Amino acid sequence: MSTPHHAGEFPLWEVFVRSKSGLDHKHCGSLHASDATLAIQMARDVYTRRQEGTSIWVVRSDAIVASDPDTRDADFEPAADKVYRHPTFYKLPADLDHM
Repeated sequence: MSTPHHAGEFPLWEVFVRSKSGLDHKHCGSLHASDATLAIQMARDVYTRRQEGTSIWVVRSDAIVASDPDTRDADFEPAADKVYRHPTFYKLPADLDHM
């Protein structure tokens, strides 16, 4: 017989939901679950109660890699000397939507 687990013993998952009217997934919150399947089920119950979502992503919080806040000035300084990064140099096909 297995013993009940406390939420803190399960991994923390970050939840992202795409709404019916949206084009991207937005972070909705976090939850504890034993695995990805359960995390999606729980996310559906907690974050899409009114069926406003069309897609759910869950990712373990410990798998997220973030930039260092201490280097934000260098990481996000304007890239005026890197004009090749601006989208003006690219031609997109006419049938490509939402770019």
